[in-house]
Amino acid sequence: MRITFPHMGNSYIAIKALLEKMGLDVVVPPPCSKKTLELGVRYAPEFVCLPMKLNLGNFLEAMERAADTVLMAGGWGPCRFGYYAQVERDILNDLGHKFNMVIIEAPDSQLWGLVDQVRQLGVKASWIQVLSAIRLAWLKLKAVDRLEQELHHWLPRLLDKERGIRTVVRGLKHIDNAAEAASLQEVTEKASRELARLARDESNMEPVRIGLVGEIYTVLEPFANYDLERHLGRLGAEVVRSISMTQWVNDHLLGGFIPAAPSLHSTLSYARPYLRYWVGGHGRETVASTVKYARQNLDGVIQVAPLTCMPEIVAQAVLTRVQEVEAIPVMTMYFDEHAGEAGIITRLEAFLDMVRWRKTKLGDNDGKSVLGNRCGLG
Repeated sequence: MRITFPHMGNSYIAIKALLEKMGLDVVVPPPCSKKTLELGVRYAPEFVCLPMKLNLGNFLEAMERAADTVLMAGGWGPCRFGYYAQVERDILNDLGHKFNMVIIEAPDSQLWGLVDQVRQLGVKASWIQVLSAIRLAWLKLKAVDRLEQELHHWLPRLLDKERGIRTVVRGLKHIDNAAEAASLQEVTEKASRELARLARDESNMEPVRIGLVGEIYTVLEPFANYDLERHLGRLGAEVVRSISMTQWVNDHLLGGFIPAAPSLHSTLSYARPYLRYWVGGHGRETVASTVKYARQNLDGVIQVAPLTCMPEIVAQAVLTRVQEVEAIPVMTMYFDEHAGEAGIITRLEAFLDMVRWRKTKLGDNDGKSVLGNRCGLG
């Protein structure tokens, strides 16, 4: 059995470590690319959202590398994600591929339920080996999140921004290759020190801070959002991201059990005056995080989602009210295969110009807005 799974940002580093530590033969699909998207668009229904097209492309590329088992997450609720695995399986079968698909349903706060599902793959590992694999995967997730967050902080403040990006990319490769927890901590610390030692841009040591909210896949997968985070950093803005893999794992698999790990459970209360109910996906979290960022005095928020994403469309409608009441600029960006990088950068530049102008005006008026309540962009 040669098992594969879809890409979502750098989460593959931890998923690969988990499966390999359990003794499975893992085929990591190539990073999402134009080829990945072309394959997905060619065979997926036209109306499905971008994440499914990229997932399908991932599986097709992995099968070119002799993968014969697909590991895919399941889902429930209004979001169409719950249908992905079944539709992808039917498409791949129609294309003549012979494979086994294992659908992992997130047990929501029942880690042992997930472990039982993974063991059904035919894993021969002992419970001690399984726990060791889970621990290593968790530590790799934390290391990846740490380097990504440090890049968000330092990128707008560096003179040589591309060198900063290369430093983190190199650090992520070392995290991927680390076989034990001790070496993992060493390579993470080394990358962190190298990043902190790079020359600073003294003219931008207090950059505008932009919250990034929205649908989890589009937020975390750089190819799906046209490398939005790095473009913002290159344009001199610090990104504060609402979603991370450690947060998702802690909330949905560990029930928020690890107090030192990120969690959105406490954040959801911020949405209550505007959206009281779960609307599927990360819709309510998007609203809650935007309100939280406004009250933490961030300078703006960008909501990202795949085109036609129903939970985020609901959230966008609510954010119209949030940006008026909380007085924070909000811009919504939807992505599909027809998006273009040049147009995206132009929109980011315009949004940041507006945010900086607004910040200057607020400073000139001792924190009292002279712009009125309607400060956001749709």
